Amino acid sequence: MSHDRPSRRLPAEMEEKTLSLAAVTVLAVLEQAYFSLQVISIRRKFSVTPPATTGPPEFERTFRAQANCSEYFPIFISVLWTAGVFFSPGLSSLCGLLYLYGRFRYFRGYSESAQGRLAPLYFSAQVLWALIGLSSLGVGLSFFRVHLNVDVLQQLGSALDLP
Repeated sequence: MSHDRPSRRLPAEMEEKTLSLAAVTVLAVLEQAYFSLQVISIRRKFSVTPPATTGPPEFERTFRAQANCSEYFPIFISVLWTAGVFFSPGLSSLCGLLYLYGRFRYFRGYSESAQGRLAPLYFSAQVLWALIGLSSLGVGLSFFRVHLNVDVLQQLGSALDLP
């Protein structure tokens, strides 16, 4: 007896568009796991047992670096996918990789010294703002196209006499 199952795969076009976003998301989750493991390791090194969040400066910096990265994680994932779906999956994924690189440098820098966090913090914040901008632009353009039947980019191209 044959049972027809509905396909659990995404349509090919959707899969192609979202594969890079999914890959960056998995990498981001692994990065968060790495940060958490580093906190566990430094807790053991300095005998700081949970729920304590204070201890030697080395522990406190590592703990804060991980906490700060975790606080921004939902914002990052949200704008990564929104920018990717509504603007450009490739550009969004590239920004996502740059953000993860910045956050890794931030974590390492902050773990070593409070001053070491600053340059990577500014870098990752700029990338995050770029993703917020791409998300806003993509959603705005889609809103005009879907709800007002106006393709702003096409209208702009016509006004500027672009092909």
